[in-house]
Amino acid sequence: MPVNDFLGRRQMLLASAAALGGTALTAVSSAADDAKTSDKVLRIGVISATIRGKPQPRNGHTWHFAQYLHPTADIDTYCKLVDPGSAKFFREYVRNPKFTFDQLPFPDTKITQYYDADPAIAAKFTEAFPGVQVAKSVEEMVEQVDAVWLGDASGFGDDHFDLVAPGLKKGLPTFCDKPIGETPAGTRKILEFAKQHNAPIMSSSLFRHEWGCEAALRKRDSGEFGPIQYVIASVQGGFSESGWMVYGQHPAWTVMTLMGPGVEAVSMYARENTCHALVTYPDRMPAEIWFGRPNSKWEYCHTEVHFQKQKFEYTASIEDDFWYGHHYEMFRMAATFREMVKTRREPIPHQEILEVTAIVHAAAKSLREQSRLVKLSEVM
Repeated sequence: MPVNDFLGRRQMLLASAAALGGTALTAVSSAADDAKTSDKVLRIGVISATIRGKPQPRNGHTWHFAQYLHPTADIDTYCKLVDPGSAKFFREYVRNPKFTFDQLPFPDTKITQYYDADPAIAAKFTEAFPGVQVAKSVEEMVEQVDAVWLGDASGFGDDHFDLVAPGLKKGLPTFCDKPIGETPAGTRKILEFAKQHNAPIMSSSLFRHEWGCEAALRKRDSGEFGPIQYVIASVQGGFSESGWMVYGQHPAWTVMTLMGPGVEAVSMYARENTCHALVTYPDRMPAEIWFGRPNSKWEYCHTEVHFQKQKFEYTASIEDDFWYGHHYEMFRMAATFREMVKTRREPIPHQEILEVTAIVHAAAKSLREQSRLVKLSEVM
């Protein structure tokens, strides 16, 4: 059901933020009110991961996602440095004063350091975001910041431990992009290291922060519509096994967010450019993941949540506007991280993070073994 059937854009977003609770972000009423309660400006160090050892010149998971944590941007310079689509998105949504959700810019965060394996690439980020300095090394950076954000648009995660370990060792709150580790073993290694050093850690897909996903969680937690019977999480686009290892994490995160941990096994079948994965639990109905599922019109993702009394469907869009919805989910992920930095409370249980990685790997193993139902214990 279109959101504007029952709420205007501004009212809907304010209601959405106000309704969040528990381990999710407790939203403040406005940036002005927030400024009254916080005198300290949190210094954020941003790390750009590599793609199999090669730097990412315009890493979207830092240039797009982390930039919410910095109050100022040189929009003209930014738009000259990025592709035309990113420039248009930045001007019309991300840094448009009409679309601040009454919280942007955050009054108490500032990116002070940016690290990339290639200092020349890091210098470009500092041109677009005044006040940021190029970090000579991760080890040097963590001595001068209050929290760390590691962004990785590759979806591999093979270098994540080495990049986040110095900050975790100091106990710094850390966002480590998905997959937090390339494998279940790599994910477990980072999570256990963070726990050992009492460092709050967060990893997440944007799909967890969609407005529709937040609405589904409110419906689930209210109990008004009964328990969730099953979830169908879909991603549009052509399937490939290599693509599944990266982008299959998004619908896996959707399933995990809505249905919770405790997954027993996964079976996956692929035909042409589409795959279907069945995610089973020992104590509840299974969930379905469709990768490459066609829709009547282009939508990056589509989710059906079947409650006992109601079916609720949503996409990433808000008011049929994908880019506005994309802006919202990026903002919400940054806001959730900010709240973790302030409170040191982890918003996402470690078991959920670990099981998402395991679902992806179990599904790939199932595909190689004639769609056998592969238990998560086999890959964890």
